[in-house]
Amino acid sequence: MEAFAHNFLNINVLIRTHGFLITGLFMTLRLIGFSLILAMAWGLFLSVVRNVHLPGLNTFIVFYVDTLRSLPILVLLMLIYYALPFVGIQVPAFTAAVLALSLNGGAYYAEIFRAGIEAIHRGQTEAARTLGLNYIQTMRHVILPQAIRVVLPPLTTNTLEFIKATAAASVVALPDILRQASQAMNSTFNPTPLTGALVLYLLICLPLVQLIRRFENN
Repeated sequence: MEAFAHNFLNINVLIRTHGFLITGLFMTLRLIGFSLILAMAWGLFLSVVRNVHLPGLNTFIVFYVDTLRSLPILVLLMLIYYALPFVGIQVPAFTAAVLALSLNGGAYYAEIFRAGIEAIHRGQTEAARTLGLNYIQTMRHVILPQAIRVVLPPLTTNTLEFIKATAAASVVALPDILRQASQAMNSTFNPTPLTGALVLYLLICLPLVQLIRRFENN
C-alpha cells in the first residue's frame, strides 16, 4: 500500500507538476469546445439535408456516415495529421484534432438527429407547409424543437463518449490533459500525474454521467 501511495498518490509530485495538468486542462476544454460545436452543427446539417430525400445526395450522406462511424478516431486523426503534409497541406496538431473529432463525431450526431426528425409525425410537416412555411422554416420552428427533446438522452450519452475521445489527440503531441500528464510523469519518474489526469477527466465527465442517469430515471 505504501508503494502504491508513493507512485500514484504522491502529493509532492502532484504539487510540482500541477502546472502541466492545468495547461492540459485548458487545452482539453478548448478542444472540446471547438470540436463539439462543429460536430453537432455538421451532424445537424447532414440530418436536415438527408431529410430532403434527394437520391444521389442521400446515398453520399449514408456512405459518409457509415464510413466515418466505422473508422476509429485514432486512425482518422493520424491520417489527417501525418498524411495531408504529403499532398502539401500542413495541419497543426490542434486543427487536425478538431477536424478528426468533428468529422467523426458529426457522423454519430447525424444519426441521432435523423432519428429524432423521423420520430416527428409527418402530419406536422404537412400542416406547417399548409400554413405557408417553407422547408427551412418548418424545420426551424416545428420539427427541430421537438426532435431535440426526443434525442436529448442519446445526444447526452454520445457527447460523453465524444469528450472521452478527445484524449486521442495526445498521439499528435497536442498538449491536452493526457499528453501533459505523460510529460509530467516522465520528468518526475513518478506516475502520480496520471492520477491527476484521471481526476480532471472525472470532473469534466461526471456531470454528464449524472445527467444521463436523470434521463434514464425519468
